This record gives sequence, C-alpha cells and structure tokens, in this order.
Amino acid sequence: MKKQTVQDIEFTKNMTTNQLVKALYNSGGFSAKKVADGVDILEHMIKEKNCVKFLSFPACIISTGSRGVIKELLKQKLFDVVITTTGTLDHDLARVWKNYYHGSFMADDKELHQRGINRLGNIFIPLECYGTILEEKIQPILNEICAEKQKWSTKDIIWEFGRRLEKEKNGKDSIMYWAWKNKIPIYIPGITDGAFGSQLWMYYQDHRNFAIDLFKDEQELSDIVFTAKKTGAFIIGGGISKHHVIWWNQYCNGLSFAVYITTAVEYDGGLSGAQTREAISWGKIAEKADNITIEGDATVLLPLMIGALLERL
Repeated sequence: MKKQTVQDIEFTKNMTTNQLVKALYNSGGFSAKKVADGVDILEHMIKEKNCVKFLSFPACIISTGSRGVIKELLKQKLFDVVITTTGTLDHDLARVWKNYYHGSFMADDKELHQRGINRLGNIFIPLECYGTILEEKIQPILNEICAEKQKWSTKDIIWEFGRRLEKEKNGKDSIMYWAWKNKIPIYIPGITDGAFGSQLWMYYQDHRNFAIDLFKDEQELSDIVFTAKKTGAFIIGGGISKHHVIWWNQYCNGLSFAVYITTAVEYDGGLSGAQTREAISWGKIAEKADNITIEGDATVLLPLMIGALLERL
C-alpha cells in the first residue's frame, strides 16, 4: 500500500474554495477526504460528454440558502435530469413571493403553532408565507394552464409554472424557472405529497377531468436511461427521489458515477442511509463506478463542494 503523509491544513492569503477542498484531501481527516473525493468524481462526471447527469435532493434544503446552489447547477446546465419531492416546489414557489426566516431548533413549538409559524429545523415559515400564498397563487395558474389541456405530466406542469415566473420580481431565483428556461426535466414521483400536491387535489374537486400523468414521466425516464451511453448521479439525502434515480439506472447497467450525501445511518436497513456499495449489489451502481458516500449536512457540504467544482469548471 502506498503511503500518503497526513498534512496539516494551512490557510493562505486569498485561498480559493478549490484550494481548501484540495487541502481537505491532503489532511486525511475522516469525512474531509470524502468531500474532496466527491468533488473529483463530480468533476469527472460533468466533463464526461456521453454521460447523462442526474441530480436528486430533498425539499428541506430548498427552505434554506442551499436553494441558490441548486439553482446555479441548473442555471449552468450542469445536470440533465432532476428528481425531487413535492416540497421542493412548495418552498421554491413560496420563496418567490414571500420570505422565510432564521429560527431555532430549540424554539417552543406550541408557542410557534399559536403564532401561526411553521418550524422546519431552524427555519421559521409563517403561514402567510407558505400555505396561504401558495393557495392564492397556484389556483389561478392552474385555471390558466388547464384551459389548454386537462392532462399533465409532472415535468410539463412544472415547466409551465416555471415559464410563468419569468416576469415575477424574484422569479429568476427559482429552480423551476431555470428548469423551464434550460429545458431540464424535473420529475416528482410523489407529486401529491405536499402543498403543491394538495393544490392539485383542490383544483381536481371542481375539475374532474384534470389528471396528472405519471406514466408520461416514467416513459420519458425510460427513454433517457435506455438510450444513455453512461449515467451519473449526485444524490443528496434519501427517500423517494434517491430511490427513483437509482431504480431507473439499474436498467442501463448502473450508474458510472455516484456521489451520495446523507446524514442517515445504514444499520436500520433504510434506503436513505444505504451506502453506494449496497446499490452495487442491486446493479443500480456499476461495479466499476466512481462512487462515494459522504456523511454530513448538505447545507454545509453543498456550498463547499459546488464552490470548488465551479472553480474547476
């Protein structure tokens, strides 16, 4: 085994994010080295021309400033396909029209409920900045777009919402806007779970011909993976969005590149904490794939990793 000396991290004047990440690699420290390895894999994946790049993430980070990191990935067209959860649409839309606020994990939740404030970790979301504004804004848009047709895939309806954000004051801060602008599909396999999904259901109460065509989404995903020469994925968190990415990629001999970020443990057998090596046993990640699982909070790791990645690109 080749010996590699552990090196202390040294800060230099005008040190870049990429230089810091390289220092993490040389430091040899636990998750730090994994972060550096993860950036290397993402760089190789992005630069691979014949590779379809998947991005998946949970909704919770979109309530934070990490939304800006995801937006930048789509704005710069670094990924070809996004799979996420309905809450991503909730927070992305709500924050176009209203603000979210810094809060505390240790706040009195009974008091917050009485004051009409929802707590998401240490983010405070007043009711008027979430449910109220979403109902006010989504229903008129649904009336408008459903005058054209009544049956929509999740990708198509998301693009229609994104298109209508172009003239909004904060519309270009939106993930949905850049997905539409750059024609990057966003698929939501669990579309009814969340405020956006509830608004679809509410619209359905008076428009019984309205339908969400999940099979159109699935057919498009099938067309993508079965025609891909190679695929890769940056998978943040777990749940349905993570599984949908790796599930589909078993049909093209597995992902050639895979970077996971997770805070979940693997010992309970849950999908969210499952390491990349487990997906190899299913054929969802190729045996010879460049892959790594990084344990940590995505709101810390994303700005660090993507900052370094963008400097390299």
